Amino acid sequence: MDQTTLNIIVVGLSFVLYFGIAIWAKAGSTAEFYAAGRGVNPVVNGMATAADWMSAASFISMAGLIAFVGYNNSTFLMGWTGGYVLMAMLLAPYLRKFGKYTVPEFVGDRFYSNKARVVAVIALITMSVTYVIGQMAGAGVAFSRFLEVDNTTGLLIASAVVFVYAVLGGMKGITYTQVAQYCVLIVAYTIPAIFISLQLTGHVLPQLGLFAEHTASGQYLLVTLDGLLNDLGFNQYTSGSSPWLMALFTLSLMIGTAGLPHVIIRFFTVPKVSDARWSAGWALVFIALLYLTAPAVGAMARLNIMTTMWPQGVQGEAVAVDDLPDWFRTWSTTGLLAVEDKNGDGKIQYYNDTSEAMTALAAERGWQGNELVTFNRDILVLANPEIAGLPGWVIALIAAGGIAAALSTAAGLLLAISSAVSHDLIKSTINPNISEKGELLAARISMAVAIVVATYLGLNPPGFAAQVVALAFGLAAASLFPTLMMGIFSKRMNSAGATAGMLAGLISTTLYLFLYLGWFFIPGTNMLTADQYLFGIPPTHFGPIGALLNFGVAFIVASMTAEPPQEIQDLVESVRIPRGAGTAVNH
Repeated sequence: MDQTTLNIIVVGLSFVLYFGIAIWAKAGSTAEFYAAGRGVNPVVNGMATAADWMSAASFISMAGLIAFVGYNNSTFLMGWTGGYVLMAMLLAPYLRKFGKYTVPEFVGDRFYSNKARVVAVIALITMSVTYVIGQMAGAGVAFSRFLEVDNTTGLLIASAVVFVYAVLGGMKGITYTQVAQYCVLIVAYTIPAIFISLQLTGHVLPQLGLFAEHTASGQYLLVTLDGLLNDLGFNQYTSGSSPWLMALFTLSLMIGTAGLPHVIIRFFTVPKVSDARWSAGWALVFIALLYLTAPAVGAMARLNIMTTMWPQGVQGEAVAVDDLPDWFRTWSTTGLLAVEDKNGDGKIQYYNDTSEAMTALAAERGWQGNELVTFNRDILVLANPEIAGLPGWVIALIAAGGIAAALSTAAGLLLAISSAVSHDLIKSTINPNISEKGELLAARISMAVAIVVATYLGLNPPGFAAQVVALAFGLAAASLFPTLMMGIFSKRMNSAGATAGMLAGLISTTLYLFLYLGWFFIPGTNMLTADQYLFGIPPTHFGPIGALLNFGVAFIVASMTAEPPQEIQDLVESVRIPRGAGTAVNH
């Protein structure tokens, strides 16, 4: 059986499973559509939360970015994991105690203002659509390779699949689909990692293999990798730079994580407040299985790429064009991997042609620039089994895992968007008398519109999947996180302050992103370039600055305006004692 047929069978079977679950668990009421009827077991919810959390950015993109940058990109691991703990400790139990369906609903009721609710909806949609762009881009990469189609076709297929099961099932369908997707993605991620660790180090656990002796060289694996990178003019894998920017980016990911509405709403699906805490604990266990493996996957994949390009070591000859491995040729059809024999010697020299140290050596050997001209970071994890020469069923399995990771998070985000539009904008603000059937229809239509927008923008994303997702985290950090924190822990914060703060954080951060990355992320519409960053802060790192503006403006405005009504202050006091929780009220 050829590889393409095997891919289609394995991925197809996973789709049959997802669609079957969506039909079995079809939402018949708004309570089931928004919060799965609040009857989800904490262990099940923890697994679904992990799948919701571990998106294309985690599965497909994160290890690729770590592989090509090294220590500096460990910020993705630290920020995302630390932020989840922050959310579980500071937000989830209190929001579950409040007993509503959505984050904007909490904002609207806590700050006794439809204006605050609408601003929260706008913030949620802005960050969620940005997040979905990254998921669509990642899913497009997975589909394009394993169905052997171009990247655009892969993206369109991914959006069609999400449309079917997310629009149909709502939160109830998505929850149980995500449990299945977690099982698929974690097996798909760890099996290739175990095989590759055994090949390179003899250790069955990749986490140990990362710090073990490299079998071929007789040196520690990281020492071997650092030496190869250094010889080719690249930064060493284990070296870091700019602690200030690393800290800022880690903080952006942390507080952005804690403000993610599509993960927060998962804690609304359990029966009790204590179940919300247990869900968070189980989710951390399930997340750790992948996150503790990612650094090893990145390092080992980079080492495999180096030895592919320089099979005799950097003192020998580069790989010949005619000797490029099969995986290289198959991935080239996607347009995400490309080589160019610039000096016509029949070999592919891969080195850092911007390094001054390499200039003399390149001239001496007749090299005319780096000839591995395209290597999209998002393909690395998906290509890993092929790079290591693993069996075809492992390649097909990781295809299903990558697709599951992208689709699970995309579905959760689309549900957050549809809930905000139908429940918080239409039901609570525009047309309070809308029927439950009409509200469900509005939710599904808004979800479909969001898929179309994200698909269009995903055709030309402003970065790799994890980088686009980092932008969404920055928007959440600047807008929703401060508002939720002040709503829970400050009785003095009023509607005027919260609304002004949200607007300040959201507008400042959105403008910063658009100025450098293009208006609405459309290529070529940016007004400033990287050498003009404010204080050297990249757009992906701007979230904490927006959060500071949010907090500052909110407290200044609140101090100049009237205190919240006494019943609101009493509400804050009761929410901060998360014992018991009332039934959600749909009004």
